[in-house]
Amino acid sequence: MSTIFRPLLAFIALLAAGIGSVQADAAVRLKDIVNFEGSRDNLLVGYGLVVGLNGTGDDVTKSIFTRESVIGMLDRLGVNARDAQLTVRTKNVAAVMVTATLPSSSRQGSRIDVSVSAMGDAKDLQGGTLVGVPLLGADGEVYAVAQGQVSVGGFSAKGAGTSISQGVPTAGKVPDGAIIEREIAFDLAKMQTMNIALRNPDFTTAERIATAINTYMRGTLAHATDSGTVALAIPAAMRSDVVGLVTRLEQLRIEPDQVAKVIIDDANGVIVMGENVKISTVAVAQGNLTVKITETPQVSQPGPLSNGTTTVVPRTDIQVDTGKDRRLAVVPQGITIQELVNSLNALGIGPRDMISILQAIKAAGAMQADLEVH
Repeated sequence: MSTIFRPLLAFIALLAAGIGSVQADAAVRLKDIVNFEGSRDNLLVGYGLVVGLNGTGDDVTKSIFTRESVIGMLDRLGVNARDAQLTVRTKNVAAVMVTATLPSSSRQGSRIDVSVSAMGDAKDLQGGTLVGVPLLGADGEVYAVAQGQVSVGGFSAKGAGTSISQGVPTAGKVPDGAIIEREIAFDLAKMQTMNIALRNPDFTTAERIATAINTYMRGTLAHATDSGTVALAIPAAMRSDVVGLVTRLEQLRIEPDQVAKVIIDDANGVIVMGENVKISTVAVAQGNLTVKITETPQVSQPGPLSNGTTTVVPRTDIQVDTGKDRRLAVVPQGITIQELVNSLNALGIGPRDMISILQAIKAAGAMQADLEVH
C-alpha cells in the first residue's frame, strides 16, 4: 500500500471511531429522562415575618400588611398592640413569602431548606431572622414549620453620592430552616403497577423505554400508554423490593429521540437548534444599508492679541455601507446544523440577522423543523 494513503486511511478510521463514540454517548440513563411514580416532590408555601433587620425592613406606614402582621404576631404572644397600632414605626421587620420543596421520601422531624422573598419595600434581608412560619401544601394542610437565620447572597451599600448593589439582597435562604411535621403517605410495596413519566414526552422515546425494560426483565411487562407515560406491571416476586427494582431500571441506557425544533429568543438574540433540523436547497443573500455618523467636535482658539472668541467647530464623518460585498450563498439540501451555521457565517451574518434568515427559510418551506419564537 502506498505510504500516501496510509495517513488518509488512519484519519478515516479515527473519524469513524469518533462518530461511533458520539452515537454511543447519545444513550443516557433512564433516571435522567423520566420520573417514577411515587418519587415526585411537593411544593410548600407560607407567609411570615423576618425580624432583626438594621433599619432595612418595610415601612409599616406604607406596607399595611406588614403592620397588621406585626400586631397579629404580638397578639398571639400576649402583647396588646392594637391600641398603639397608629404609632408603630419600626423598620426592622419585613413581610416575606416562604417557599420550600417537600421530597416524597422526607420523614417527620427531618429538615429541608426554605427560600425567603420580601413582599414589601424592604431594602435588605441581611442579618434577619425568620420567625415561625407554617408551610402549607396544595391541600391547605401544614406540612412543615420554618424558622431560622436568613442567608442573603447579594448586598447593597449607599453613601451620600453613590450606591452599589450586587445580587438580590431582598431574597435569601434558610438552610435546613424547616422541620417536617406531616409526612405524605405513599407505600411502594402495595403498588401492582407503576407509571413512568417522561420529562420530554415523545412517542419514539416512550417505545424505546418500554422495549429496554422488557428486554432487561425478559418479559412483556412494560408498554407505552401515550407519548409521556410508560406503564410497568410489577411482578409479584418483586413487590417486596420495589426500591431495588427501580434502582436497577434507573441504570438502563436509553437513546432519547426529539422533534426537530428551532428555538429563537428574539429579545436576547439567542438561537438554539436541535440535531434533527434539516434544510432543503435554498439560496440565501443578506445585505443591509448601514449609515454610520461620527461627530468629533473641535475647539477653535482665537489668535494671540486678537478680539476673537473660542468657538466649537463641528466635524462630522459619514460612512455608508451598502452591503455590496455580501454574496448570495446556496445552502444545499439535507445539510447539518454545523454546515448551515458555517454557510451563514460565511456571509458575515450575526445572530440578529440569522434570526430573520431562519424565519424566512421557514416561511419558504425549506426548513423541516418547528420554529418557535419567544
